Amino acid sequence: MSKPVLGLVLGGVLGVFDGLTAWFTPAVRDQLAGIVAGSTIKGLIAGIAIGFFAKKFNSLLLGIVFGLAVGFLLAFLVAFLQKDHYFEIILPGSILGLVVGFATQKYGRPSTQTANASR
Repeated sequence: MSKPVLGLVLGGVLGVFDGLTAWFTPAVRDQLAGIVAGSTIKGLIAGIAIGFFAKKFNSLLLGIVFGLAVGFLLAFLVAFLQKDHYFEIILPGSILGLVVGFATQKYGRPSTQTANASR
């Protein structure tokens, strides 16, 4: 699977779980469906950005740092708009970015241009 597609799929799947962590905050349990939908979209955006970064730069460390930064930034934006629950939003969002950054670098198929150049 190419790195952008892997980032998109993994970002979407982990975005669902990111949203489901809202269940641990009793004050927002009645909004869980909307939070899961928003987190899924956030995960898709982070995943595609991280996947394209992984396609451009073939470095595990850079991929992890970029993924962490993208996950943190998107989660911070959501928390800033909510003006509450910063830790509960930023922690799972940052972990999502970190995992997607690692996975796209480690398991994503290199681009065909790179694969052809190595032959």
